[in-house]
Amino acid sequence: MQRIKQGDEVIVTTGKDKGRRGKVMSILKNDRVMVENINVVKKHTKPNPMAGVEGGIIEKEMSIHISNIMPFNPASNKGDRIGIKTLEDGKKIRVFKSNNENVDV
Repeated sequence: MQRIKQGDEVIVTTGKDKGRRGKVMSILKNDRVMVENINVVKKHTKPNPMAGVEGGIIEKEMSIHISNIMPFNPASNKGDRIGIKTLEDGKKIRVFKSNNENVDV
């Protein structure tokens, strides 16, 4: 079971966007994730009239390593670690380590 899933609200722990929050848009291979409005870079593009692409400087979100983010705990307003708990019926759920609350509400 993954500790961070698509749609989770996370907080950045290191880097230029430290302390900012965002929602996980997708999880990529090699332990990288796309978080909305985090790690925004400027990319210079050439125009391509055949493909209908305008040239210029565009802002684009880039991926960030999964070790640089933490799931956001709304009860404590901080990033928190996640543990896996097995219920009596055998179903696994994700819980915050600090207060044992269910992550998937």
